[in-house]
Amino acid sequence: MSLCITQVDAFTNRPFAGNPAAVCILPEPADPKWMLNVAREMNLAETAFLVPQRDGYDLRWFTPSVEVDLCGHATLASAHVLWEDGRLKSNEQARFHTKSGLLTADRRESWIELDFPATPAAAAPPPSGLLDALGAQPTFVGRSKFDYLIEVEHEDTVRGLTPDLTAVSRVEARGVIVTSRSNGKTDYDFVSRFFAPQSGVPEDPVTGSAHCALAPYWSAKLGKKELTAYQASPRGGELRLRLVGDRVKIGGQAVTVLRGELTTDNMGA
Repeated sequence: MSLCITQVDAFTNRPFAGNPAAVCILPEPADPKWMLNVAREMNLAETAFLVPQRDGYDLRWFTPSVEVDLCGHATLASAHVLWEDGRLKSNEQARFHTKSGLLTADRRESWIELDFPATPAAAAPPPSGLLDALGAQPTFVGRSKFDYLIEVEHEDTVRGLTPDLTAVSRVEARGVIVTSRSNGKTDYDFVSRFFAPQSGVPEDPVTGSAHCALAPYWSAKLGKKELTAYQASPRGGELRLRLVGDRVKIGGQAVTVLRGELTTDNMGA
């Protein structure tokens, strides 16, 4: 048996930027150990596995190390593949049943808008060793459902970070978000970076789910419900955000860069 696997660059409108994700649509549920092995083989930040259901798709996400509960860029990539392959009409909503509940995606011309739960960060003391590992002085430290959120004063600090990833990996969280207000030289409201070596992703290029914490944080600070954001990793990516109650609408673009065939004798279901 062979399965199609598609690699998509998410949160970008050009190839070889944004955040790459692999998308594999399965005919039936597969063994999680098999899915993890495929994710290790792809060696991307996330590999998404979809199984068709009557009212949408079951969706699971795997890094090369673990299964995660929420992932933005691989959800964006999954919706992109469903429309591009003709599995959904262009005006149809993509619906995903996940460990974080029902997530949806809608096409907005050349953009895709995800509907995700907000995960606001509450002020919290930094865990031992984190600030030394980052090498930056914070103006705020908080903890969301998944991650630590660190605000620093200057965009140049965010862009220039060279953290001790071994030390960051000891932090008991999915990952660490570092953010600042934009320096005003662009149209972005804020910038960020995301480090998650404890999840098998030293630095994630563009992290949709991190913006479930960043959107409510910057919305409160800037007094805006609609925001533009840039994740300042080496690949970089742009996001449009809308805070709607306890939900975050995350807008991004996507580009298919590779299609292949995954050959396997047994999905381990």
